[in-house]
Amino acid sequence: MNDDFAETDDLASLGARIDRTNELLQRMLAEVAKTPSTHAIFVDAGYLYAAAGRLVAGTEDRRAFELDAEGLIDALIDRARTIFADSRLLRVYWYDGARRRIHTAEQQTIAELPDVKVRLGNLNANNQQKGVDSLIRSDLESLARHRAISDAALIGGDEDLVSAVEAAQGYGARVHLWGIEAPEGRNQAEPLLWEVDSQRTFDLEFFKPYVVRRVGAPYDTSAVTRPAREDVRFVGARIAAKWLAERGRESLAELLPGHPYLPGPVDQELLVESEGLLQYSLRGQADLRRALRDGFWEHLQGQY
Repeated sequence: MNDDFAETDDLASLGARIDRTNELLQRMLAEVAKTPSTHAIFVDAGYLYAAAGRLVAGTEDRRAFELDAEGLIDALIDRARTIFADSRLLRVYWYDGARRRIHTAEQQTIAELPDVKVRLGNLNANNQQKGVDSLIRSDLESLARHRAISDAALIGGDEDLVSAVEAAQGYGARVHLWGIEAPEGRNQAEPLLWEVDSQRTFDLEFFKPYVVRRVGAPYDTSAVTRPAREDVRFVGARIAAKWLAERGRESLAELLPGHPYLPGPVDQELLVESEGLLQYSLRGQADLRRALRDGFWEHLQGQY
């Protein structure tokens, strides 16, 4: 008789523990459901310069063309926001080579951009990057292992990146390979294409606004005084007023949720028009570009 009571108590205790466990699981699942997905963009700058230079300027020689890295990064962030609609950006990782891992002026400018982390490998005597692939693998694997990202957009083409993709996927992250249109053939290794979760290629029209062959600068900045930040901010507000008058408040309502980022085409239009008004090139002028956007946004937000 006592044994029957003991067995009943044991079953009741077991049932209570199961109920408690189920309750904890339900809470955990509810918390996971509330946690937003996170993505990051990983850019092999060596691949990007070579492929984009070949596509737009007809050469892989960095000295022969100018890359508007800031504008391009913003365009990539904007595209990622569209593709990963229910996800937030962790940051953009920009991998490049430099002698003795000392930033060049261009790399320093990129490193100062918001939401961008520059990681440097070595550059050998033949101007070949060394150690970049291992940096990409280390970051991809670490972020995936710690559940810091759910999706990774990888811009690169080297077969050595296969191990980085496999490492991230092993921890549950999805890796999406973004490539650059090749004028002839293919500029990404087939084994890399086989391993990733999805593929996407950006064409000539996407890169045209951000790559300019060095034949002659549109504005001779050496003969023009550098404008003050407030002057550039005012120009940004002036362009915003024109933009709003032409497109109306409906377009403004669509633009505001993306603050502080502007869609790539809008940002490029803002840059080109401001350079015409200022008669000064803002390419590579990160602080002035930020002042321009600040003025643009301040005017629009003041009208909403």
